[in-house]
Amino acid sequence: MKRWLSVVILAVMVFGLMGVQEAFAATKLIGVTLLTREHQFYRDLEAGLRSEAAKYGFELQVVAGEFDFGKQAAQIDDFISKKVDALIIAPCDSLAVGGSIAEANKAGIPVFTVDIMNLSPQGKVVCAVQSDNVEGGRQAGRLMVQALKDKGGKVVIINHPGVTSVLDRVEGFREIIAQHPEIKIIADVPAWGQRDRAMAAMEDILLRVPDVAGVFGINDDSALGAVAAIEAAGKLGKIVVVGYDATPEAKDAIKAGKIYGDAIQYPTLIGQKAIQAIADYFAGKKVPEKINVEVGVWTKDSK
Repeated sequence: MKRWLSVVILAVMVFGLMGVQEAFAATKLIGVTLLTREHQFYRDLEAGLRSEAAKYGFELQVVAGEFDFGKQAAQIDDFISKKVDALIIAPCDSLAVGGSIAEANKAGIPVFTVDIMNLSPQGKVVCAVQSDNVEGGRQAGRLMVQALKDKGGKVVIINHPGVTSVLDRVEGFREIIAQHPEIKIIADVPAWGQRDRAMAAMEDILLRVPDVAGVFGINDDSALGAVAAIEAAGKLGKIVVVGYDATPEAKDAIKAGKIYGDAIQYPTLIGQKAIQAIADYFAGKKVPEKINVEVGVWTKDSK
């Protein structure tokens, strides 16, 4: 009797699992458009999307706007014409993306965002999945305070205007620095998260503010671009650089003493949680409007 009952239970489990997989068979096509594929962060996020999608049998089509919202809008239009079952967007522009999201809504396609939120009054997003970037910015601010605690000084932010993830981390950074009057943020310059632009921005800062004491790069390409300019100027070790993401290259720079430390994100987990949210949505479950993924800190003492 016990053996027969065990066989029945096993059969129910097997057929139940088959039923879940059939429900999410390759008929579920998910279109993904990322901010970029140049950054390690987004390559890791894509890896998380793909690994989790494979568990549900979802098919992914992944493209990137490469910082150009016009290009991204065309990608979204293409996904709408293909009648994808869901859209994942990491917007190139948090305001401009609203119109494209609204078009997807009209077509009955559920929209999810990763890393960067929609700030436009247009368009409805089912769920936004991203790091807790305000807290990440606070962590970066604490690193700067720790590094400059004995002397204070002038600090600049190498920024990326127009995206919510960066707005949040800059907000958190400014919150902490404001608590320390010996440290002054004297400039906020755009480099759009790109290393060559960050290097050029830092070269200009060094000319205009030769006594700058610290730099906060809103991502690791910004921080590494700043490091390149500082090193070329012969000021390595004299200016504190704090980054954001803790990519492998940044970790090497931290170990070498070129970057003081980073706020660390977990992009693979962001991608996995986004797919899980889509699976729950397809299954008719309630999905939260926002999912925040924890952040941490990486310094030369981290392992």
